[in-house]
Amino acid sequence: MENVKVTPGKFGLNYGVLLGIIMVLIAVIMYVTGMMLEGKQWPQFLYYLIFPAVIIIGIKAYKAKNCGFLKLGDALKVGLVIAIISALIYVIYGIIFNYVLEPGYIDKLMSVARDKMLENPNATEEQIEMSINIMEKMSDPIIGSSAWVGLSLFFGLIYSLVGGLVMKKDNPYEDA
Repeated sequence: MENVKVTPGKFGLNYGVLLGIIMVLIAVIMYVTGMMLEGKQWPQFLYYLIFPAVIIIGIKAYKAKNCGFLKLGDALKVGLVIAIISALIYVIYGIIFNYVLEPGYIDKLMSVARDKMLENPNATEEQIEMSINIMEKMSDPIIGSSAWVGLSLFFGLIYSLVGGLVMKKDNPYEDA
């Protein structure tokens, strides 16, 4: 019986969908509980732990599916597919949430952010305006989505590279 090699793209797709769903769930929980308007950041930090974990688990599972062999290029492909799919799912959720479900929510967030900045006695009006301008630019669907996808790919590349280098094991019987 011949082993069928699993393609990295198709393999990473499942983990990318899983990670995207986890990201959306974190955002929904933050919205429903009011943590987003309160400016609570700790739920977002969960994502910073889950993101590399899912990429490493995905690469490890891909290696197991391929009889314990893993090329660095395949690890990179799996990790980048996971990163891009999860980012796209989150971007789609963000667009639907901000422009269909809660069109005024960004304005509420800006207002709360401005109020929190005004509480800081060391913050000047100029610093507050500059921060609000940056937040407004990042809330633009094209700029914000592009930044999110770009950062996901960047960090996906780093985690995939590290995971691939650690788990790399070439098949000596495979043609180069």
